Amino acid sequence: MKPNGPRPTRPERTNTMKRVQSNIINLAFTITNQPTKDTKGRPMKTQGVELNQAVVNGQSAGCSLRTLNGATKSAAIKLDEQSLRDLLDAVNEVLASAEG
Repeated sequence: MKPNGPRPTRPERTNTMKRVQSNIINLAFTITNQPTKDTKGRPMKTQGVELNQAVVNGQSAGCSLRTLNGATKSAAIKLDEQSLRDLLDAVNEVLASAEG
């Protein structure tokens, strides 16, 4: 069986391959409470927060925060620089009132 018409010609290839190498660093900080027991002496779930940052070629590419409750992790919340500064101010204020 013959094809219906001439075979289409392929366009001339003009693409070039470009190699890009990025230096990607993923930082992860996991902060949890000390292991504790409930009133009946059973171990309680570990609770805390996880802070992640991606650094690409020396520049921050984003930061996220999630809560931890035992083996369960919440969805990641993306934070911009101003949100991180506000979080730092809030933590410093809480620590200042806890000290005295």
